[in-house]
Amino acid sequence: MSADKHLQSWQERFEMAEAMQPLLGKLYRNQGVEVVVYGKPLLNASTIEIIKAHRLVRRHVGEKLRLRESFPFVQALSKLAVKQCKVDIGKLAVNYWRDHTDVSEIENYMAKELADAIDHADDVAPRDVVLYGFGRIGRLLARLLIERTGRSNKLRLRAIVLRGGKKGDLEKRASLLRRDSVHGPFNGSVEVDEENNAIIANGTYIQVIYANSPDEVDYTKYDISDALVVDNTGIWKDEAGLGLHLKSPGASKVLLTAPAKGSIKNIVYGVNEGDITPEDIIVSAASCTTNAITPVLKAVNDKYGIENGHVETIHSYTNDQNLIDNYHTADRRGRSAPLNMVITETGAAKAVAKALPVLAGKLTGNAIRVPTPNVSMAIISMNLNAETSKDELNEYLKDTALQSPLQNQIDYTDSTEIVSSDLVGSRYAGVIDSQATIAEGKRAILYVWYDNEFGYSCQVVGVMQTMLGLTTLSLPA
Repeated sequence: MSADKHLQSWQERFEMAEAMQPLLGKLYRNQGVEVVVYGKPLLNASTIEIIKAHRLVRRHVGEKLRLRESFPFVQALSKLAVKQCKVDIGKLAVNYWRDHTDVSEIENYMAKELADAIDHADDVAPRDVVLYGFGRIGRLLARLLIERTGRSNKLRLRAIVLRGGKKGDLEKRASLLRRDSVHGPFNGSVEVDEENNAIIANGTYIQVIYANSPDEVDYTKYDISDALVVDNTGIWKDEAGLGLHLKSPGASKVLLTAPAKGSIKNIVYGVNEGDITPEDIIVSAASCTTNAITPVLKAVNDKYGIENGHVETIHSYTNDQNLIDNYHTADRRGRSAPLNMVITETGAAKAVAKALPVLAGKLTGNAIRVPTPNVSMAIISMNLNAETSKDELNEYLKDTALQSPLQNQIDYTDSTEIVSSDLVGSRYAGVIDSQATIAEGKRAILYVWYDNEFGYSCQVVGVMQTMLGLTTLSLPA
């Protein structure tokens, strides 16, 4: 292909991606339809991100999906009365073009494939969400909830609750939402309403409430009712502490974004969210590490069986460590986080059993905090019940990442150059680094990357939706 043809091809793809954007936006805002390409979300995607999502189709089916081949499906979708669902136009397009050579039957094909979602009754009422705490996870959850803003959105961020309230606090909180040293600028506009103590982000009106205890707030004063309170503070971890939220008028359920104590269910979305019942009013979304390793461990155990294993977490430093050497109640964590590797404990390995009881008593774990601000790695060493090899294990995990019910939790890379910063912003619970896999006989070691902030926050949103009964129909099945 000549240089001019390369440029012409790129121009065509770019223009197609640009033409898709307004259609994708209207489908979500007006009909609650989220469009994906083999699981890659296109909601609020840039033109380059849309092009990249199409390039990745080759990993799934061994051949390219051109934007000119998928664009007619977006057009057809925009003409159908489809509501409240997730539609994979990548799968629809690939399946169609295997048996057809023209566009004449696309609308009929789409109507048949999406029949279950056409004129689907939209009788589920929107639910209010309150973020109690606005640190690393709280602000990322806010970003994820705000990006879904629209008339069809059922998960509505109504308020954030903070301690204190010193002069200038509101503007500083807004500034932290606007700018993030790790995840970059907020995708949109953030305004401050000083008079009413609120932040307005992309049209989402967020009431800012100051309180020192979970039971001090009357949410009904802000027209908030039957709300899910997401506790991001990590201060209260048992039923007695988290139950304080339920004493506040307007709050009906609580989700903890940390491992819980006692009999509270620890949920890893994609693995055991089916354990959540309508009667569960306090639930935990476990830890970032537990979310990263549990889907992978489930996949391996389902095929090979795990006799026992050890998980070593290479974890980015967190806000509970010190910037410079200073007093800390925990061992070693008082030493400067940006200057040291720090051995510390983790309960993630044992916590796996709460989401995956079959592995109870089979795993040990430890952690090393390292001088990076985000993205961590779990090294999972296992003794299996069946023999395997590196190639066989990798092929199985690749298929799991692409085709299985765990495809939204597990990603897979065969890059020989990938490093931690490349995974910032990954929406997956964990990413298998296949080049580092070691397997021989019944012994296997896996290296799993994870964005311990953003990837975990995506998992939390899944638990939120499940707790509120806001599960989405995914098509094609």
